[in-house]
This record gives sequence, C-alpha cells and structure tokens, in this order.
Amino acid sequence: MAARVITSIGTILIENEVIARIAGTAAMECYGVVGMASINVKDGFVQLLLGDSLTKGIKVETTEDDKVILDFHIVVEYGTKISAIADNLMSTVKYKVEDSLGVQVDHINVFVEGVRVDKSEE
Repeated sequence: MAARVITSIGTILIENEVIARIAGTAAMECYGVVGMASINVKDGFVQLLLGDSLTKGIKVETTEDDKVILDFHIVVEYGTKISAIADNLMSTVKYKVEDSLGVQVDHINVFVEGVRVDKSEE
C-alpha cells in the first residue's frame, strides 16, 4: 500500500520502498546508529545491512488516514546511550520524511537488534 498526499491539483502516491529509503538514509545520519538489522527468523541470527539493502531493516505501514508507521531494526555502537540514539533517530526521521515527502508520520518504533564493538579501539 502506498501513502497518498492530496494536493489542490491532484494526488501523489508514494510507495513504501521510497518512504523506507528516505527514512533509512535519515537514520544512518544519526549518531550511534551503525546500520539496519535483518533478522533470520529461522535461527535468530542478526545481519548488519548497509547501503542498498538497508531498507530491509525498515517496515513501513500506511494507516487508513494516510499516515505512516515506521519500524526500525537497528544495530547501535557500543558505549552509546541507547535511549538517546532512539530519541534522535525518531525525531530526525520524522522531520526528514514529513519535510521531503509531505507524508505525516504517526509513530516510529525502534528495535535494537545488536550492538557493534569497534575492534580498532581495543
């Protein structure tokens, strides 16, 4: 299902993949976010997603009133405050999606699936 933006001269349909790409790009700019996570449901293995595949760690749902709900599955950097990362991600993504697409964000859920330790700091 696509999100609809109704203007004075017509309707714009925005596919969920486009919303996920904008949201994922905004999330990757947030301090402490290492990447999106894809979960192999079979064995619970978490895979770090970067680049073109980062949208696989984001679920976009469109409500009946054309607002979006975003679920992020992320991997964070070790030593960072997770609540601060999540708050920053939520506010940054909400602003970027609403500003660039004109779609209202209803709410954002953040699932921290892993922590990455930077081996170069040891």
